[in-house]
Amino acid sequence: MTLDLKTVDIKPLRHTYAHVARHLGGDRNASRYQEGTLGAQPEVNFHYRPTWDPGHELFDTARTAIRMQDWYALRDPRQFYYASWTMTRARQQDAVEANFEFVESRGMAATIPEELRTRALQVLVPLRHVAWGGNMNNSQICALGWGTTFTAPAMFHAMDNLGVAQFLTRLALLLDGPDELDRAKTAWMQAPHWQPLRRYVEDTLVVQDPVELFVAQNAVLDGILYPLVYGAFVDDHLALAGGSAVAMLTAFMPEWHAESARWIDAVLKTMAAESADNKALLRRWIDTWEPQASAALKPLAEAALGAAGAGALDEAQQQLRSRLAKAGLSS
Repeated sequence: MTLDLKTVDIKPLRHTYAHVARHLGGDRNASRYQEGTLGAQPEVNFHYRPTWDPGHELFDTARTAIRMQDWYALRDPRQFYYASWTMTRARQQDAVEANFEFVESRGMAATIPEELRTRALQVLVPLRHVAWGGNMNNSQICALGWGTTFTAPAMFHAMDNLGVAQFLTRLALLLDGPDELDRAKTAWMQAPHWQPLRRYVEDTLVVQDPVELFVAQNAVLDGILYPLVYGAFVDDHLALAGGSAVAMLTAFMPEWHAESARWIDAVLKTMAAESADNKALLRRWIDTWEPQASAALKPLAEAALGAAGAGALDEAQQQLRSRLAKAGLSS
């Protein structure tokens, strides 16, 4: 008996889902990112308007003053959907765990000069509360925003901020102990140099427009704070003065900021390119929030870096302005 082996070429009836194909301009192969985000925003069959905001639908583009012909144009250059985001963060978590284990097993915390360790704790640990504000604000952006390509990365960003807060908590426990968390909370609530930043965070918690909140939190505040604290203070000051252990324990933060800045800048660039009205509105929001953020961070810069704080703050502002200029939002 002989067997004839043949290959059969099965032509698929379709290459992707119909709601995805509408955004791709036709039925063609789609990436996992595209299938996980495009066309996923609920648009119809809402049974009632929310009782807490009867002027809008449950999901409503009118919640923001920004106007987009296609909200799905706000693509994430990182191509993050749930699976790719979790895999990326899992790898980074493994690296962070290795750093914490390395610092603890080799007693590196004990080698940090006492004055340097105290200042690191005083500057870094209260920032847990800033990261918590970032978590709440990005949750709000996800809740009130429109279009999965915009709201899904905002939710990922919210959970990333929660991770930053947890890493700062672990840093406090490793370098000192549980009492340091109480001291940091007291400083956040009462210390004069923290009150401007605390006010900024609390002011953003009541911003109603999700895109303005995106500008105030993700673009402006984080755009100045992360280069100032984790660049100028941790990497350029602490690490060179004997605090390399602190730089290892906070290695995730500057890496995450550089990565997430790609998404933030892409969103702003796409919105600004959509229309002159969008561009003018985004510029007005930046002009409103940037001076407030700079004023709020000035006391922190001075507490962290002393006389060099003003220069470091100015450099961080220039980095933000350079990013905004590339996004088409130069002042």
